[in-house]
Amino acid sequence: MKTDIQNIELACFSLGNRLFAVDIMRIKEIILPQKLSGLPRESDLLEGVINLRGELIPVMDMRNRFGMPKADERVPGRLLIVSLQGQMLALAVDNVQEVITVPAGEIKPAPDITEGIGMEYVLGMCLSHEQMFMILDIDSLLTPSDIRLESLRG
Repeated sequence: MKTDIQNIELACFSLGNRLFAVDIMRIKEIILPQKLSGLPRESDLLEGVINLRGELIPVMDMRNRFGMPKADERVPGRLLIVSLQGQMLALAVDNVQEVITVPAGEIKPAPDITEGIGMEYVLGMCLSHEQMFMILDIDSLLTPSDIRLESLRG
C-alpha cells in the first residue's frame, strides 16, 4: 500500500534577506551558537566543531556555503542541528522564523539555471504568507569530495 505525502512541514530560516526552508524531519534541534573549537586546517566549508552534550558536531556557516558576506556581529544567529549521511552537522543561520505546513503539490521545482549561484543545493521552492522560500537539499551540502565528516568524530 502506497501512501502519498499530502503536506510537508518546513522549518524556515533566513540568511540576510534570503529565505530558506528545511524539512522539519531532518532537524534534530535548534540551538543558540556555541563556543567553536577550531580545526587543524582552514576550511572553506566548516568553521569548527562544537561539543553538544559530549558529541562533537561540525559547524557549517550557511552564509559561507552560499558565498555571502559574514553576518553582522550583532546578529546572534541559530544553529540547526541536522542529520547528514549518518553524522550530525550544525548549520549556522541568521534567524529561524517559523514552521510552515505546505501542501506537497504546491512545491515547485527549483529553476534549472547556471551552477555556481547555489541553486544546486535547492530542492524546490514554495510560497507561504506571500514570501518565497527555497527548500534546501540537506544531502547536497557536503559531498564526499568536499570533506569526510567521519574524520571529525571523537
